[in-house]
Amino acid sequence: MISKNLTAASTKPIILGILKQGNSYGYLIIKKIKELSGGKMEYSDGMLYPVLHRLEKDGLIKSNWTMDGGTRPRKYYEITELGKEELVTEQAQWDQVNAVLNTLWDIKPTTT
Repeated sequence: MISKNLTAASTKPIILGILKQGNSYGYLIIKKIKELSGGKMEYSDGMLYPVLHRLEKDGLIKSNWTMDGGTRPRKYYEITELGKEELVTEQAQWDQVNAVLNTLWDIKPTTT
């Protein structure tokens, strides 16, 4: 399992990345994260929905209620143009962090 701290830190770019692929609702987002991580990241409703509400408040996503074929209403989320811009920024920052870690992990210990 991936640590809760790392999971929390990566929540925004992961959700924005999923929504860039298409509109989705909470349960499907949770399922997609678990699938993409090979089961190493698990989100609960209590973790996901506060983040979705914050992203919506910040204008990065928007939502609407939809009924699909007689099922109960579901709240679908969609990435906004501002959210797409934020995703590009997030990706650049994660690429920089990854580059630093890869550099550190490739450094051979010095012998004295």
